[in-house]
Amino acid sequence: MYKLQAERVAEIRIAIQQEIERSEESRYHHRLHGLLLLAAGHSCRQVARFFGEDDTTVQRWMRRFERGGLGALRDQRRPGRPGTLSFRQWSDLQSDLEKSPQEFGLAAELWDGSSLAKHLRYRYGVALGIRQCQRIFRQMGLLRRKSGPQPA
Repeated sequence: MYKLQAERVAEIRIAIQQEIERSEESRYHHRLHGLLLLAAGHSCRQVARFFGEDDTTVQRWMRRFERGGLGALRDQRRPGRPGTLSFRQWSDLQSDLEKSPQEFGLAAELWDGSSLAKHLRYRYGVALGIRQCQRIFRQMGLLRRKSGPQPA
């Protein structure tokens, strides 16, 4: 058996995570699958990595299940607003971030929270703060790069 290869894996992962987030039932099944892997002997860290979640999130699923059974895995009231970028916009943004900010008329040499916030506002009409833009870098698997002197 050979390993399947997919282009633009980061985009695929984001699309799947967004699809899971769209439905209460999808999130419930996502948690069930995570617990099934835990029951099969995988660690919380492994399951978290497989599912693109934080270790503590998987641990919380397990605690909820232990306290309240399967029903406790169902969604409770969710604070916060829904995502502001569609799948298509995420895909386009991923392509944008492969280019220099200067190609979009920004003064920055490298992408950072501030340059991304400006880019989102001008190109997509989406106003996000710098901190949220830094989260987008993390969600896309990109590390923020500093433009100052770099160690040899």
